[in-house]
Amino acid sequence: MKLNDLTKLTGSSSSPMPVLFLGHGSPMNAIEENEFVAGFRKLSAELRRPDAILCISAHWETRGTFVTAMEQPATIHDFGGFPAELFAVQYPAPGHPALAGDTAQLITTTGVEMDYNWGLDHGAWSVIKHLYPKADIPVVQMSIDYTKPALYHYELAQQLKPLRNKNVLIIGSGNMVHNLRMVDWRRLNESFAFEWAMEADALMRTSILSGNHQPLIDFQKQGTAFQLAIPTPEHFLPLLYVLALQEKNEAVSLFNDKPVAGSLTMTSVKLG
Repeated sequence: MKLNDLTKLTGSSSSPMPVLFLGHGSPMNAIEENEFVAGFRKLSAELRRPDAILCISAHWETRGTFVTAMEQPATIHDFGGFPAELFAVQYPAPGHPALAGDTAQLITTTGVEMDYNWGLDHGAWSVIKHLYPKADIPVVQMSIDYTKPALYHYELAQQLKPLRNKNVLIIGSGNMVHNLRMVDWRRLNESFAFEWAMEADALMRTSILSGNHQPLIDFQKQGTAFQLAIPTPEHFLPLLYVLALQEKNEAVSLFNDKPVAGSLTMTSVKLG
C-alpha cells in the first residue's frame, strides 16, 4: 500500500495531522497509573485517528539515518533493573514498510536506509501504548544520527511535513530537561525542579510558545542551565523534530507540564 493510498477521514484536503512531543520519563510509566499516563489518554481522546505513526525516539541513536521497514516490529526492552512485569509488556503494533519508503524518499539532504533489526524501543511503545492501547495503528521509527548537530536534525525534520497531510501522526519522544546523574532518587515521585532546571525549562517554554525556535536549535550556546538540562542531546533532539514541523501561526499547547525528581521534566507539546 502506497502512502498516497492511505485511507483519510476527510480526503487529501483535510487539515494537517497534529504533531506531538511526548515527555516519556521512566519506563515504569508504561505500567503505572499516574497523572502523566492520564494526560496521554486524554490527548488520545482529542486526536483524530491516524492511519500510521512515525516516531522519533531518544533511544534509537545511529550513525546515519534509518527507518524501521519490517512488517512486524519487535517490542524492545532496552533497559535494566526494572520489575519483570515491565519486561513482560508487548506492544504488537504492525510496521508500515510503505511509509518507511515514502519517508526515505521525502528526505533529500541525506540518504535514509531501511532497517529490519530494530523494532519499537521503550521511547516509542511506553507512550504510544497509552494513546492506542489496542496496538492497531502501524508504527515506524526513525533514528537520530548522533554525529550531526541540532540544525541538521531541524532541517531534516522539515522535509517530513507532507506526511501531516497523509494522516500520519508524527511523534517525538524524549524529555526536554533530562539529567539522570542529578536526579534526586529519594524524591523520585515528587514534582519539583532544581533552580537550574527551572531556568532552562522557562527558556524552553518561552521559545516553544513564541514560535522562536532558534534558541533551542542553538541550545549549546544558552549557558549553564541548558548545559545541565541537556548533558547529552538525545532526549532533547526529538523536540526539534516536532517544532520543525510547525506551520506559520499554528497553535501550540503544553500538557503534562511538570518536573519530577529535580532534574527531569515531563512537559509535552502538541502542535495543531
